[in-house]
Amino acid sequence: MTYDVDGTAAESQAVDVAVVGAGQAGLSAGYQLRRDGVDFVMFDHAPRPGGAWQYRWPTLTLGKAHRIADLPGMPLGTPDPARPASEVVSEYFGRYEREFGLGVRRPVDVSSVRGLPDGRLLLTTSEGDYAARYLINATGTWEKPFWPRYAGMETFRGRQLHTHEYRGPDGFAGRRVVVVGGGASGVQALLEIAGVAAETRWVTRRPPEWVEGPFDEELGRAAVAKVDERVRRGLPPGSVVSVTGLILTDEVRAARAAGVLHRLPMFERITPSGVVWADGSSFEADVILWATGFRASLGHLAPLGLRGPGGGIVMDGTRVAADPRVHLLGYGPSASTIGANRAGRSAARAVRRALRGGALEGQEGRDGRRGSAGEVRHTPGQTGRTATNPSDGRPEPPHRRQRGEITPAA
Repeated sequence: MTYDVDGTAAESQAVDVAVVGAGQAGLSAGYQLRRDGVDFVMFDHAPRPGGAWQYRWPTLTLGKAHRIADLPGMPLGTPDPARPASEVVSEYFGRYEREFGLGVRRPVDVSSVRGLPDGRLLLTTSEGDYAARYLINATGTWEKPFWPRYAGMETFRGRQLHTHEYRGPDGFAGRRVVVVGGGASGVQALLEIAGVAAETRWVTRRPPEWVEGPFDEELGRAAVAKVDERVRRGLPPGSVVSVTGLILTDEVRAARAAGVLHRLPMFERITPSGVVWADGSSFEADVILWATGFRASLGHLAPLGLRGPGGGIVMDGTRVAADPRVHLLGYGPSASTIGANRAGRSAARAVRRALRGGALEGQEGRDGRRGSAGEVRHTPGQTGRTATNPSDGRPEPPHRRQRGEITPAA
């Protein structure tokens, strides 16, 4: 089909739903769409299955990782906790994609999403253009590591890296290291580095809040509720640790007792040879590891103008309040494994209901009418198909659904 966007003609493949991102939330949405016989296509930027987990450092074993929740319809099982989490999750996600025929297209970059005159969304991708009636965006945060700015950081003669680049403790042997950040990743990296470094310092903006483990469903629901309240007000989601706290484990207790997890306040400035605090104290450093988190990877959605005055995106569940064609997974409460499955299912079902309504949801109020001349109507009981996701009946889970989740040791 041909569409005219800003005077430029483009050949676009029509589809009811586009899913961008094949991490836990995206796969959960794909499963539900596939199960409901909805016409969809799924793109993923990564070269292989595994979502952000595939990039985790190899010394982060399954037993030390955050809990890994089962995907719907196929439990993870009980893999060896000594194996790297990156390997286990990549294998699991790959099996899942094959088992349910999700047909993830990768590596595919989605560079922009913009509105078409008929009310659809035009996705510009490295594989060509797609015109979708709805978008389920599950791009997560891995592609946007957050680097704060501190006076003098450009003068530092040592090495600076973000946990996005961290690949284990080997490169820190014999070094004097500052770890910046109070999240779980910072703590995990610090525990590894302290075993080989000459000396370490741990600095955070706020004192850590230690929470007795394990991180169970009750704690998870409470954390999700706190994040949900922020995004409903249009505020940017807070950090994960700000709502979950840091889980106390035997390893963490031992590290605290040994002084490894002695927290210092943020330094005031960085010098060529280290860091300096407001009281004049200093630390000579060879390496600064910024464990300062990530931001939502939503640059491709900029043409839609979704952000509000508060800097965030006002959400109604998974749906963007200002544009009901767009569902965001991995943003706000669905950014955790606790909320990802529920969010994927919720978004997919909302889209299915809207498609069965026969007109593009949200079209009324955008142009004062329901539907438009260029819109493909959806007939209840019938669903368009893509070559990637033909409907041959609802997928049946290969195993009865279980609630097995792996609880971390750190």
